[in-house]
Amino acid sequence: MEKGKGLARRWAVELHDASSSSAAVPDPPGFTRSAPDADDAAGARQRKDSETAWKAQKAWEVAQAPFKNLMMMGFMMWMAGSTVHLFSIGITFSALWQPLSALRSVGKVFEPFKDPRVDTVAPKLLFIALNLAAMGLGVWKLNTLGLLPTNPSDWVSSLAPAREVEYAGGGIPLN
Repeated sequence: MEKGKGLARRWAVELHDASSSSAAVPDPPGFTRSAPDADDAAGARQRKDSETAWKAQKAWEVAQAPFKNLMMMGFMMWMAGSTVHLFSIGITFSALWQPLSALRSVGKVFEPFKDPRVDTVAPKLLFIALNLAAMGLGVWKLNTLGLLPTNPSDWVSSLAPAREVEYAGGGIPLN
């Protein structure tokens, strides 16, 4: 006879007995059915508390992230120098654009931490303050480069530019 056809295996054991039900088996001594429910509730409450603490911690980490960007951007602007050229202008406008786009998406940034038990007002305020500081750094760099219109002659073309107050030369009078 061919293998596997028609012959039952002698060593097979049926582990499931349909005649007995699990309700007929008594609980072991010291076991009560209400105890797991209390343990489950305490465990669930502890998990929710730890999840709330984790969300609050991550919200603060996200709020402090612009500080790293602020330091990096400040170093890049310092390395770009104070002369007007393509690299310094690109770094400066990048320093203005990144915080501006971050400020527009504050709600999206803190959406994963939205929970009635997690207070995200203080992290949001810190996030906004650090991004405003980064924008201030970009505006300061624009002023350092001389790209901000700070004189009246910058606004009205019929006005003469500001008069030079001091002259310096190598011992030869310039007047």
